[in-house]
Amino acid sequence: MSQDTQTELGTEIIVDASVQHAETEDLIDLIDDMIVHLHEAKTMPLSSSALVDREWFLGMLETVKASLPDELRAARWMVREREAFVARTNEKAREMLDAARSEADALVSDSSIVAEAVEEANILVRRAEGEARRLRLETEDDVEGKLQRVEGLLVQIMAQVQAARGELHESRPPAPEVPV
Repeated sequence: MSQDTQTELGTEIIVDASVQHAETEDLIDLIDDMIVHLHEAKTMPLSSSALVDREWFLGMLETVKASLPDELRAARWMVREREAFVARTNEKAREMLDAARSEADALVSDSSIVAEAVEEANILVRRAEGEARRLRLETEDDVEGKLQRVEGLLVQIMAQVQAARGELHESRPPAPEVPV
């Protein structure tokens, strides 16, 4: 039995590849059932709209939603955490700027050190801005990597769905020939 090991946020997660494959297959089966149900649904007179059992279809959608890979939930969590982190970083930067301005105001009291105060305040501001920029870029890089992994999973799922649909259409028996 093969196992994939991933390290995420400092904790180690062990994913059993056969379980992950089975969950993907179940998800594909659910989607296939929904597609078949829509193809077989009766159409409204004078319309291309289909009549479907709303409760059954909503139940299937909820099952599909519950079957989605944990990576999607983790990616959503990462985006929220990134936004909170950026907000905290911006707040720290504002605090650092306020502290720098306060310190600059205190130094301005003596006219001979005004130039030094302005210089030091500017240095503190540049450091704060540089640190905030660095933290923001690191966070964006981390989230981008996570989103790329999720995108890859979605591409794999889409390819599997398309392959399953292709197999479904290929396995149809040929139409019987009508004698002339």
